[in-house]
Amino acid sequence: MDFSLNEEQLAIRHTCREFAEQEIKPRAEEMDHTGAFPYDLIRKMGELGLLGLPFPEDYGGSGADFLAYCLAIEEISRGDVSVGITMEAHTSLGSTPFYLFGS
Repeated sequence: MDFSLNEEQLAIRHTCREFAEQEIKPRAEEMDHTGAFPYDLIRKMGELGLLGLPFPEDYGGSGADFLAYCLAIEEISRGDVSVGITMEAHTSLGSTPFYLFGS
């Protein structure tokens, strides 16, 4: 059994790691001190397709598998865990019910 990450998973992990290093990490301390919500970072994450990773492309998602989604949350959280949990809450708590039960 091969437990290696596939090319899509590696690409998503790389994209999220770069985003965390370049966009999130430099602002993490400031966000913690001010309590400001990073609307612009969340918007950029949406533009990258990170807020719809596990949903099919037919529904506006990225069509990634769940492991890629978990890798993305892990990498985004390297920059700042509050941004990672915002991404996770948006996708798992906010969007998933619409995907599963919406009409």
